[in-house]
Amino acid sequence: MILPYFSRLLCLCFACFFLTNAALGLAARVCSRVSTCLTARMKASTAAHLLLALRLLPGALAVFVVAGLCIPSYLWLEPDGTRERVGIICTVLGLLGVTTWTSTLGRVGRALVDSMRFNRLCGQETREIYIAGKKFCASVVGTDAPLLAMAGMVRPRLIVSRGVLEALSLEELDAALRHENAHRLSGDNCKRFLVLLAPDILPFVRGFGALEQTWAKLAEWAADDEATGGDKQRALSLAGALVRVARMGAGPRLSFLHTSLVAGDEDFSARVQRLLRPELLARHARWPIWSLGGLFLAACLAGLLVWPATLFSFHQLLEVFLR
Repeated sequence: MILPYFSRLLCLCFACFFLTNAALGLAARVCSRVSTCLTARMKASTAAHLLLALRLLPGALAVFVVAGLCIPSYLWLEPDGTRERVGIICTVLGLLGVTTWTSTLGRVGRALVDSMRFNRLCGQETREIYIAGKKFCASVVGTDAPLLAMAGMVRPRLIVSRGVLEALSLEELDAALRHENAHRLSGDNCKRFLVLLAPDILPFVRGFGALEQTWAKLAEWAADDEATGGDKQRALSLAGALVRVARMGAGPRLSFLHTSLVAGDEDFSARVQRLLRPELLARHARWPIWSLGGLFLAACLAGLLVWPATLFSFHQLLEVFLR
């Protein structure tokens, strides 16, 4: 198939993205099995950072290859105004890249629509709640449904139902609000958005379901650790709040972009048991050391890409790839 200059570039970008993301995604999926076993020996916040980085890395590096190598080398070294034939393999990979992004953006769009619809149903009434001498700004919903969640990414707001306010004691409510505030401080809703935005290995196939579920569980544990601060009594209060809210029945269906006090039943028992064992709770969350290492490697890679020889070599690969 013969394509003009910029159409050929577009096909190359999607093909390079799909190939890079698929290769790194398969490697990340293999590593995730080992990483999930290692997280059992880490603090919840550290383990959550590790799994999140592992989930986002393939897509981020694929975008980096396209933006840092594919586009500059093509624009610099490919003659302008030429029409060349594009091979069938490059065309198929380009279509797979387009389909991958279509499914990803569709998933993100559905989550955003669900989130905005739920926020509108909750209304805009916001009032200040004073619990244990602390002030919390929350949107109180006049329903008995078990609802206590953090909604929004740029300006997260707490949504709580009247039923939860009446069912929990002051100590339990304070611990529950601390838990949701920990999600806000950690930016977990923004992290959930990035997880949705991270492309899968193949279009319409959720190849990282187990990894994402484990990360979500560890994010809840990390919020529990931050909310309790190593205090045994506060941990008991949070465990009591979880049990009381769970016994209130099924809550409203929330978007993936919301962090709820009781997110699901899969790991509920393990979470409560963990709160009842104070020795498992972390007092302080530390920034994982490999984050600094990752930034260093990224800076080195960015410095390498400025060399013309790198772009020239990559362009030679593109020429072979087009055929």
